[in-house]
Order: sequence, then C-alpha cells, then structure tokens
Amino acid sequence: MTVIAMTREMGTLGKDVAQGLADQLGLKVVHHELVERELAQQLGAPESTVHRFLEGSVSLLEKWNMDGNRLARCTAEEIFKLAEDGNVVIRGWGAAALLNDVPSVLCVRVCAPMAFREQVMMERLGVADPAVVRREIELNDTAHARVMTGLFSHDWDDPLNYHAVLNSSVIPVDNCVALLRGLAESAAFQETAESRAMISDKLLKARVRSALMTSVEHGAGSSSVEVSVQKGVVAVSGLMFEQRVVDEIIQTVQAVAGVLKVENRITVTRLRRSGQW
Repeated sequence: MTVIAMTREMGTLGKDVAQGLADQLGLKVVHHELVERELAQQLGAPESTVHRFLEGSVSLLEKWNMDGNRLARCTAEEIFKLAEDGNVVIRGWGAAALLNDVPSVLCVRVCAPMAFREQVMMERLGVADPAVVRREIELNDTAHARVMTGLFSHDWDDPLNYHAVLNSSVIPVDNCVALLRGLAESAAFQETAESRAMISDKLLKARVRSALMTSVEHGAGSSSVEVSVQKGVVAVSGLMFEQRVVDEIIQTVQAVAGVLKVENRITVTRLRRSGQW
C-alpha cells in the first residue's frame, strides 16, 4: 500500500499536487479537518480550539488549557493509524516528521518563492494588496514552524527531512504529480513486511504511551518511563520508587490491544532517609 506524507507552504499549490497525485494513484487525501476532528474527540476539546492550536493562533488561555504533550501523542496516533491503513496522501500535521524513517513512506515538501505564493493567494482570496497577503503567509509559516518544532522537534524547512522538495513556481502541478507518481511507484517506496511492521510498532507505541498517561495512579510519573516496541513486544524501562507502580505500569501495557509481550526493564529504588540519592 502507498503512503505519502506531504508538507506544503501556503500558496504553493501543494493542495492541487496532493489531489492530482491521489487521483492518479487511487489514494485518499487526508487533510487537517479530518485529523483535527479525531484529535478533538480524543482530547475532549472543541475542534476549533485544536485547529487554532495547530495553526499557532490560540489565545493564551486556550494554550494554557491545552496539553501540548497529549496533543502530540494523539496526533501521532492518528497519523500512524492512517499510515497503517495505507493508500493515503497525508497533508501536513506532522506526518513527514513522524514517518520519515519508514522506508516505504514517501515524504514530500512543496515550496515556492514568496512572490509566487503572494500571487496565488491574491488570486485565491481576491486581495489586491500583496503586503496584506505576505503578512498572512509569514504568520502561517511562523506558526507551522513553531508547532512542528514544539510538538515533534521537527524542522520543516530542512530539505534533508524529505525525499523530494519541489518548487512549484518552476515545476507545474502536472509535472510535480508525474514526478511524485514515478517515485511512489518505484521499487524504493514499495511496502515490505519490515516497513509495515515499523508503522504498526509506531502505532502500538503511541497507544501504549497514551494508556500510560491516562492511568490515574501513575500518569503523572509515566513520562519518565521509556517505551520501545519491536514486532508487538513492548519493553518498558526507567526508574521507579514503588513496586506497586511498576506492577500497574505492566498491567496497563498488557491491556493495550496489539501488545504480544511486555518486557519489564524498570529499576525499583528507594530514597535515603536524608532525601538524597
């Protein structure tokens, strides 16, 4: 199955590239509205608030109330589910950051010079003043860069994070689609048992992390627990002060659907009476 993760700058016609590629390859395009809807349901937050958070335009109060770590975990889980289902073009929302180490996933960035982007957005919005449009583009770029860095430690401007970076001001949409279709259909980006297992393990890890963080007893301290997954086997490691907490962690992980086995590598220790190590 084909999975394409695409990042696009505002006003680059990346939306048209994604749709054209999907039409030719028979893929589903997943855009931010679909991802945001699922995230809002998981977070119990208004969809509009999730959208503004991801756009970098939330109010200070909304930012205070939104758990960024939880949002990152929920976003990762949604992206990995989409990738596991396959035959999809995922537009934005960290997909390239989360999936760029999976050999079968084609990660793409569509970009263009500011003058080209201004012209596209002026025509799209019916605005005659390029300065107004430039301001909106710059705000959008800054917000997306901040969100990608904050949630995924990902530099979306770094070309080394992608397999293909296309300048849509000199490469027309149809040619962009043709180039990307050639890559997607090449042997380099065909799904293998190993690449599929990588995506499944990423999804399972995200689900385990979510389960640990929502556990009442140890949720607050579970961020210190390291989780690794390989072919359904989950290894947990770290340092804890009570065996009962470790037992609960193991039980929580075992209850997650898809976990075949749990390897307990957690060390239990005690503080000295002085309160020092």
